[in-house]
Amino acid sequence: AYLAGLEKAKAAGLDLSKIHSVASFFVARVDTEIDKRLDAIGTDEAKAAKGKAAVANARLAYQAYEEVFSSERWAALDKAHANKQRPLWASTGVKDPALPDTLYVDALVAPNTVNTMPEATLEAVGDHGEITGNTIAGTYEDAQAVIDGLAKFGISYDDVVDLLEREGVDKFEVSWTDLLKSTEAELKRLAPSEG
Repeated sequence: AYLAGLEKAKAAGLDLSKIHSVASFFVARVDTEIDKRLDAIGTDEAKAAKGKAAVANARLAYQAYEEVFSSERWAALDKAHANKQRPLWASTGVKDPALPDTLYVDALVAPNTVNTMPEATLEAVGDHGEITGNTIAGTYEDAQAVIDGLAKFGISYDDVVDLLEREGVDKFEVSWTDLLKSTEAELKRLAPSEG
């Protein structure tokens, strides 16, 4: 969709260097949902699989990013000074206290990414994070194995991401509606009274 938008902008004669974008990927929510399902299974094998799907999912998203932005289609836009759309890791505060509190930062370091970590995670990273350079390169095969391995537990990855997408859209819609209502109320409050 981003490339299509850039192509339309280019055809309309717009300056592509002025267009910027990010693609948000919620990280912790993936583990929260999958780990809940693994807990319900309750076997030692299922418990050992916990806390791995979110990083794997994000790493596979980065693989797709690399594929898109090394394509011939992108090369034509790059020549027109377009900016790459950057992956944005959202929801990177670890919810499970059994996992390292900097997991979703330390494990998702790569060029051209954005991490919108909450303050507690930022402080944890500053205190004891282990940023060692690109931690995504060379991980795609292992990441795919984690995602593929969910099927042996009867967990449908497609079902999980579909559910998370629907929930995410619903949450953003509620937030947007609340913002509109509060803005309208403030505008009415500030509007001069008639008569």
